[in-house]
Amino acid sequence: MTTIEGIIVNNEGQTRKRVEIDDSGIITKVAEPTGEADVVFKDELIFPGFIDLHVHAREDQSGTQTYKEDFKTAGEASINGGVVVFAEMPNNPIPPVDDASYNAKKELTKKSDIEIILYAGIGSSTNPLNQNVPYKVFMGQSIGDLFFSTRESLETALAKYQGKNISFHCEDPKTLNECCDADTHEHKRPPRAEILAVDYALELIEKFNLKGRICHCSTMEGVMKVIEAKKRGLNVTVEVTPHHLYFDESMFTDSNHTLFQVNPPIRQTRENRLYLIQALKNGDIDCLGTDHAPHTIEEKEKGMSGLTHLDTYGSFVTWLAHEHQFAPAEIARACSENPAKFINKFTDKKYGEIKEGFVGSLTVIDMNKSIKIESENLKTKCKWSPFLGVEFPGSVVATIIKGIPYQSKA
Repeated sequence: MTTIEGIIVNNEGQTRKRVEIDDSGIITKVAEPTGEADVVFKDELIFPGFIDLHVHAREDQSGTQTYKEDFKTAGEASINGGVVVFAEMPNNPIPPVDDASYNAKKELTKKSDIEIILYAGIGSSTNPLNQNVPYKVFMGQSIGDLFFSTRESLETALAKYQGKNISFHCEDPKTLNECCDADTHEHKRPPRAEILAVDYALELIEKFNLKGRICHCSTMEGVMKVIEAKKRGLNVTVEVTPHHLYFDESMFTDSNHTLFQVNPPIRQTRENRLYLIQALKNGDIDCLGTDHAPHTIEEKEKGMSGLTHLDTYGSFVTWLAHEHQFAPAEIARACSENPAKFINKFTDKKYGEIKEGFVGSLTVIDMNKSIKIESENLKTKCKWSPFLGVEFPGSVVATIIKGIPYQSKA
């Protein structure tokens, strides 16, 4: 058994408690502190372990992209950033689109020190799996070959997935095609591509009774459409990424523009960015998901889309707390409790709360122990982050995985 004492955070606030975790990694007791424990934290905040619903770990049966990342290094980067479980995307060279390919990829996740839930991919000729899994659909062209070029082909495919849990990458293929010759990446994938696709995704969620999730929403108009859909009872949630909260086009220079390329792009205005921050703070946006998508620096310099964030997840949320007055309970909701509502549907464990019967995987944050992000602090295999050189006001001091403490430096 492992015992931990400190200030625990939940949706009601924070209080000093003693947490007991048995040898199987499950919390057996939350009680008043005694002053004696295996690990005692003084002023640090102990959160239900952070959960990332949007990760590209780059490993599949082909092994052709593991030079960027694999499940072991993605797990190490997660622990470094305070993430205790993540959901991994299917746009691999060998995508998990049926039970055989899904199970083969699932076997590879066992090398990670944390639990990994896999999305299955949806393509023009795929069918639902014979097991309970989440699905991902790419409405427009992105990294990999698992995407749709027309609305008609997407609707035909989704008709087979009625009632399923489906996450959407929302970029309208017609708009992307119309803008393919624009002068910059941002103009090739303009805001209206996302806004039109969110509109259509909401139609499909309603038509096929889907449990929908809008990934990495980057426009205030897209978020507003989801808010209205929720009000009329649609079963849909929405996520936002660290890069769409922290950066806007005013921060681009000739030297960093290519490195910051991502789908959907970083948007133009500070107003849009501040809206997304406020929507996450007040709960209109459900969760923070990184879209961790590692590439080598050489690939980035050639125009590959994708950014890395697992290592910096926990330190980034301290920026939300200091710069935008996120209360600890608001961080717990966006980073632990809401994503746990999703992840708990696909595992026999329970995440997202510090209470009896839940997994004893916790994220410990010192809100005032600043850290400067440097490549030597990173566990991701590509050793690069869009936050290199950024000093965050706080940091992850420990990530506890099923009762086992790991120390963090990022």
